[in-house]
Amino acid sequence: MENQRRSFCNFLQLNNIICNVSENDGKVVLGKLIEILKRHYPELDSDYIRKEIASREAIYPTMIAPGLAIPHARIPGLPEALTAIACIPQGCDFGGTTKAKVMILLLTPVDNPNLHIQLLSALANEFSDPAITAKIANAAVPQDLFNYFSCGLASIPDYLKASDLMEKFPDMLQETDSILDAVKKFAVTRTGELPVIDNTGDLRGILSLTDLLRYSLPEHLLWLQDLSPIYQLQPFSDMLKTADETKVADIMREEFISANVNDPAVKLAKIFLVNNLSRLTILDDNGRPAGVVTLKNFSAKLFWE
Repeated sequence: MENQRRSFCNFLQLNNIICNVSENDGKVVLGKLIEILKRHYPELDSDYIRKEIASREAIYPTMIAPGLAIPHARIPGLPEALTAIACIPQGCDFGGTTKAKVMILLLTPVDNPNLHIQLLSALANEFSDPAITAKIANAAVPQDLFNYFSCGLASIPDYLKASDLMEKFPDMLQETDSILDAVKKFAVTRTGELPVIDNTGDLRGILSLTDLLRYSLPEHLLWLQDLSPIYQLQPFSDMLKTADETKVADIMREEFISANVNDPAVKLAKIFLVNNLSRLTILDDNGRPAGVVTLKNFSAKLFWE
């Protein structure tokens, strides 16, 4: 018999939910949630938890969606994930540009990054619609909220996939775009690589800042021992003179390494190491660009987020 897939409600207890919270200070609300969890696990160190949450907030905002805050920490010696929820109809200040109307405290074992990322991913997906956050925030009694999550929502995947780790591309290039168009998009997005698609959305290639540099500075110039003749960056000036005429399709890479949205995270780790990559393009089941996983963010999610 197959094991039933776990969902968020497997880690939530009815008496770990508080509704109609009127407190405006998010730190006070967080303190209430920590104390609630200490009832079930007295060994918890409140000061340590606050410190760990604050250290993560300094790197990654815990306001992961409008109205939703998920302060979280990885705790040594914790046998299983612990969660508590506060519903704040009028919202509270918690460091974001919008008030937190739902606050979910998530504590996970430090040695179980799989469960940690799974729960964060499941909650982020569940609350992607602001209407859901508003509905939860206005729950009248804990039982209403518990019933909501008991309906099989916020399902936890069996294992981490590329889709749990990837970020959406900030923009895409058309193969008919000019190099000047590409330069502008790189400047606006502040990214180092963008997918190139055709007019039907199919992936045609990849263009990176390295590709632009390589195009601007031909290989024969790289063999020069004396670079003084081009100290004033003449090759780049020459490239920019015709940048509105040259097409992205002329310099993009048609061969590149990619992964599928459903590939397990461990496969991504292998691809990063075997190919010495810093970023990996993720494709959907139709072969279209779905997002990107960078080695930096991949490691952050595994080790310290």
